[in-house]
Amino acid sequence: MIIDLRSDTVTKPSKPMLEAMMQAPVGDDVFREDPTINALETRIAKMFGKETALFFPSGTMANQTAIKLHTNPGDQVICDKYAHIFNYESGGASFNSGVSCQLLDVNDGMFKASDVLNAINPEAYYYSKTSLVEIENTANRRGGACWDFKEIEKIRTVCDENKLGFHLDGARLWNALVAKNETAEQYGKVFDTISVCLSKGLGCPVGSVLVGDAAIMQNAIRLRKIFGGNMRQAGILAAAGLYALDHNMDRLANDHSKAKEIGTVLSQLSSVKSVEAIETNIVIFELNSDVNEKEFTKKLADKNVHIISMGGNKLRMVTHLDYTDAMHEFLISTLKKR
Repeated sequence: MIIDLRSDTVTKPSKPMLEAMMQAPVGDDVFREDPTINALETRIAKMFGKETALFFPSGTMANQTAIKLHTNPGDQVICDKYAHIFNYESGGASFNSGVSCQLLDVNDGMFKASDVLNAINPEAYYYSKTSLVEIENTANRRGGACWDFKEIEKIRTVCDENKLGFHLDGARLWNALVAKNETAEQYGKVFDTISVCLSKGLGCPVGSVLVGDAAIMQNAIRLRKIFGGNMRQAGILAAAGLYALDHNMDRLANDHSKAKEIGTVLSQLSSVKSVEAIETNIVIFELNSDVNEKEFTKKLADKNVHIISMGGNKLRMVTHLDYTDAMHEFLISTLKKR
């Protein structure tokens, strides 16, 4: 039994999902003739109350397209210092869009509307033009934390008053919706563009979707082509997304529950200095300074338990749909013996 908790991207399609994929009607999506992709895009756009959605092969490409839709070269994007678009998209914001990032550094990563207001550059020719505010919900490097929706609405007001775009990297937004009992439509009313990932908590093999209203999204398909993201009979992939929306949403609460149980056990270990607050499916914990991180992870790997390092003696576990009850019982037992 191999227990892989490095990420929720390690899941494999279930047999029913594979059957749905194999039965999907397909067409040439470059001609916009793939009925399954069209169905997925229409469904997700409707969920968020948006006019348009576009299927992408990756969340990074969806985010990079959104940044380019909102900005011009030389502009500036306001985001958290741990934002995925800055740290884990290979410098794409600068390479693809020619923009810089104004990084906000607050204790929990959940910056406030006042922080955004203070970060907007003055209207002077020697400053870069602030054009976009981006947040990530849930926040990966912040332990899968969920944003306070009321604060998001306040940030929206700041964006409106200063003519700024507002983009949500919603790679794990499905987790936030379940954890906070919120709706996709709530988010659609607040953000100009939203990217959502199908290949994390929902367990699909490939795919993300970018949603927005027609005005902002009119150039999205051209940008997807420029970035090399156009596909042909990709309805096989979109079918996995449709299946996941029907079958894998409500069960996210199980992942959250297991993550919290893991956190409780970790907090009781003498080798663990601290465990970050757990709201969804990500567990981030820090080892004591006298504990060797590599030795800690190797001992788990010897038990076929695989986790990931975040540097600075911090480690991460991510629960997901392929992490079974039997695996959970084994992990809990193994941790208690340490």
